[in-house]
Amino acid sequence: METRVGIGYDVHVLAPDRALVLGGVTIPFELGLLGHSDADVALHAIMDALLGAAALGDIGQHFPPSDETYRGADSRRLLARVRELLQERGWRATNVDCTIVAERPKLAPHTPAMRAIIGAALGLPSDAVSIKATTNERIGFIGREEGIAAMAVAQIARGE
Repeated sequence: METRVGIGYDVHVLAPDRALVLGGVTIPFELGLLGHSDADVALHAIMDALLGAAALGDIGQHFPPSDETYRGADSRRLLARVRELLQERGWRATNVDCTIVAERPKLAPHTPAMRAIIGAALGLPSDAVSIKATTNERIGFIGREEGIAAMAVAQIARGE
């Protein structure tokens, strides 16, 4: 069996009048992430990790912000498309690990739902999906609550 590992990173600015969607879960909060799609930094980082592992570029190549098709897109749908791209080349995700960096809101109550959503989208059991949250200790743009970032690592496999 052949395996590969990829990493991903995404960041978006917080803005009023936007829903806060992280890991496919809409989280009650006074601000949301600004972006062409739903700006789900967790799913975007995971998608980039998966695409990188398969040497398929990044989400900007597959879902360009210049394409109106993706305006307001649900990133769960984009993640499903990334799974298809992997499958077309004989790859499957074996696990993902994502860390979300935000000062607020508290994310721990939402991580089980995120794990279930991501697992379902990738055909993985939730114990093959790790979602962690941390703060930036009030340092930098994240610490000033100007944005939220996420980083992810993913392993893919093909063969037996």
